[in-house]
Parts: sequence; C-alpha cells; structure tokens
Amino acid sequence: MYLPDFRLDNKLAVITGGTKGIGKAITLAFAESGSDVIIIARNEKDLQQTKGEVEALGRKAFTICHDINEYPQIKSEVEKVREGRSLDVWVNNAGMNIRSEAEHVTEEEWDQIISTNMRSAFFLSQYAGTVMKEAGKGKIINISSVGGHTALRTGVVYAMTKSALIQMTKNLALEWGKYNINVNAIGPWYFPTALTEKLLLDKEYVQAILERTPLNRIGKLEELSGAAVFLASDAGNYMTGQTLFVDGGMTIYGF
Repeated sequence: MYLPDFRLDNKLAVITGGTKGIGKAITLAFAESGSDVIIIARNEKDLQQTKGEVEALGRKAFTICHDINEYPQIKSEVEKVREGRSLDVWVNNAGMNIRSEAEHVTEEEWDQIISTNMRSAFFLSQYAGTVMKEAGKGKIINISSVGGHTALRTGVVYAMTKSALIQMTKNLALEWGKYNINVNAIGPWYFPTALTEKLLLDKEYVQAILERTPLNRIGKLEELSGAAVFLASDAGNYMTGQTLFVDGGMTIYGF
C-alpha cells in the first residue's frame, strides 16, 4: 500500500483545552477519524457538550475537569480513565495570552502565561512520554503559534512560550525518538477562537493581518485539524521534531 493510513481507529488521544476553538476542532477531528478521546478543560458544561458531540460520531469520550496548571491531578485522572489502555496521542493545546506591551508586563502576568503555556506542557509531556516509552510508541503534538517563529506586535511573553514549545518539540523528539515516540508541533496563524475573537472584530487589525497573509483570509478551524490528524496517524510516522505552520503563508512575510 503506497498511501499511508490517515485513520486513528481505536486509538486513545488526550487533548488539553479540548472544548473550544482549536482544541475542540482537533477533538472532533480525532473522533471522526476513529479515536476515543480524553478531553481536559475547566468548564464542566463545555466538557459535557463536547463529550456529546464526540459520542454522536460513534466514539468514546472521557472528561477531566481541571485547570491545566493542576497537572499532578490531571496525570492521576488520566491514569484512572485510561485503565491500562495505551496512550497513543497527547495534544498540548491549552494556552492563554495577555496582550500587554513589554514595558507593561507584570510579574503576575509573566507567571500565569509561563505556567499555563509552557510549564504545564512540559510536565504533561513528561508524563505522556513516560507512558509511551513503556508502550514503545506514541505521538505528542504541541500547539505553538506563528508567534513562536516571528515577531508579533504585542504579547511578548506569549510569543516566548510558543517559541519555547517549538524548541521543546525538537529536544523531546531527539531524546525520545529511540522509543518510537514522535514529537511535533503545529503553528497556527489567525483562526476564530476565544483568544482572537475581539481582535477579529477590529476591521483595521484584520486588514493588517490579511495584507501579510498570501491566501488573504482568516483560517477555518477544520483546515487546522487535518494537520493534527496527519501528525497523529501512521501517515506521520516518519515525521518528528517539526513544526507545521498552518498560516495561509504568513510566515513568508513576518508581522
């Protein structure tokens, strides 16, 4: 067979921040591709809504209601939920941004963004990698950003964390390749999410975005989830340490 398998049948995937925006799109795409999912988020109502949508696609959904910074509790809950099943895919999607200009960043903002976007992603990857090492296989996907690759107007701490995720992806791929663990990242540009909602209402800001996007439009969430399915599936088995920029060509220019 010359065409690799893009299916995720009977796999078990964990998606942090899996009830909204990019995370929800990936959750539903994984379910549509045949995977059961463990969804981690803070809002129980959103979890149950997404769980229902996954089950409507014919797959199992398990929910864990915790803030991403509560990763010791998250690890414990994942262990209970998976009940010895292999942990095939882990997606570090949960994140936040505070768009302060550099001279106005407070220590509280710094700590909050670093902990949410970077610290939790590392220690949850550490857990996932340990489980996957025992199984001799696994896929870890980090949701970075074009802001981790090129400069943005504001949000310097956010950009730093997303750059760190790209470097973490490379290092973990190098360390864990011998265990057949693939570690990759996705770098989105602008998609309709809670983090971009207000910005996308600003016509002048949107126009500035479009001027630096060769495809001249904002992305659709379903156009991002395909990259995650590829990296999680057997089709992505020989890809590791890479960041796929799903950006309409934006990184050609910078911003």
